Amino acid sequence: MEKKRVIIIGAAGRDFHNFNVCYRDNTGVAVAGFTAAQIPGIANRIYPPSLAGKNYPEGIQIYNELDLAALIREHEVDEVVFSYSDVTYHHVMNLASIANSAGAAFKLLSPRQTMIKSKKPVVAVCAIRTGCGKSQTSRYIIEILRGLGIRTIPIRHPMPYDHDLASQAVQRFATLDDLKLHRCTIEEMEEYEPHIHSGGVIYAGVDFAAILAQAEKEANVIMWDGGNNDTSFYVPDLLIVVADALRPGHELKYYPGADNLRMADVIIINKVDSANPADVEEIIANAKRVNPNALIIQAKSPVTVDKPGAISGKRVLVIEDGPTCTHGGMKTGAGTVAALQCGAKIVDPRPYLQGSLNDTFRIYPEIGALLPAMGYGPDQIQDLANTVEAMHRAGEIEVVVIGTPIDLRRVIPLPCEAVRVSYELEEIGDELRRVLSERILPLVN
Repeated sequence: MEKKRVIIIGAAGRDFHNFNVCYRDNTGVAVAGFTAAQIPGIANRIYPPSLAGKNYPEGIQIYNELDLAALIREHEVDEVVFSYSDVTYHHVMNLASIANSAGAAFKLLSPRQTMIKSKKPVVAVCAIRTGCGKSQTSRYIIEILRGLGIRTIPIRHPMPYDHDLASQAVQRFATLDDLKLHRCTIEEMEEYEPHIHSGGVIYAGVDFAAILAQAEKEANVIMWDGGNNDTSFYVPDLLIVVADALRPGHELKYYPGADNLRMADVIIINKVDSANPADVEEIIANAKRVNPNALIIQAKSPVTVDKPGAISGKRVLVIEDGPTCTHGGMKTGAGTVAALQCGAKIVDPRPYLQGSLNDTFRIYPEIGALLPAMGYGPDQIQDLANTVEAMHRAGEIEVVVIGTPIDLRRVIPLPCEAVRVSYELEEIGDELRRVLSERILPLVN
């Protein structure tokens, strides 16, 4: 029987997982390639033979998504499998149109088709959009479980940006030296470092069956620490989904965040302290309409500045979390909020952008007068450092406001004083402790 020819379109994460779970050992399918989007520099690589398995002894080529129609025709592709997240439904259907018009079917795998069952209880933290506050929620839940005497090991949604994908199959981070060992990008450090600082361990990588097998050896509970607004890679015993009070309506407009909303056991509406009450009510109404059985919890996300006096009345450059301000679409982040609260004057970095940052602002022109901490590789990190230096050399800035989850001073040299902004989840009430005690504690061996 002739094999079905498939292209998996993704962004270096969900696409690899879908392949590993659904296609790697499927002898009735021939995967002709992956395509890449969202993340700079991930096309033109090979998914290596050690990860691709015995049916792909030469590995699998990763192409640019812009070439999708030509690839379908060249490789006589039967089916295109959409496998990434945090996009509008218009975006998804536009790609479906490209696939269909080029002669291929278009497929969305269901979350349950791609979830792996763990031997340990699983708490999954997912979201409606990038930047809703999944990471702070995950840390908050881990602290609750730690207080209940439960050792919880988080496994982070994949970020395999290194060219040596084989070396990233299973990654364990327990010390800051592990970040260097695995050549982590800024985006990876932002997710892993806070767990390390709290005395915990976090896993990540590419092969999430192998990762789970390792993590289960040292965990009472597994936490799925989601990325973007993707669905969980593991079957959850409790699914907690974070919505953003500053982006009402997004809970029904973005893929696959709306899937998360419909499947959630608990919906946390975050940042209510900064939001219009009518927007919070809109999210509550939408949630109740599509998932009437979910528990809805409201939470605050207050920002704190380590040296507020240092930026009061000063000309500042605000550096924010990269994914949140690019494909996440947020026009403000914690650094911006803190700068405005302290009466600082935010300086527009756009006249001073260096190298690849010009491409970032061309692709995402709505970013505005802040600088996303783009750092998907050494060249981008250098472009970030050069942009800050150019602004300082021109006399435009007096202080840098770091709104990212890590201290950027460890990664790039800053030519002037810098302050750090932090933010943690502040639940209104104590419902999460009750839910975790009732739903997870009885499952722990």
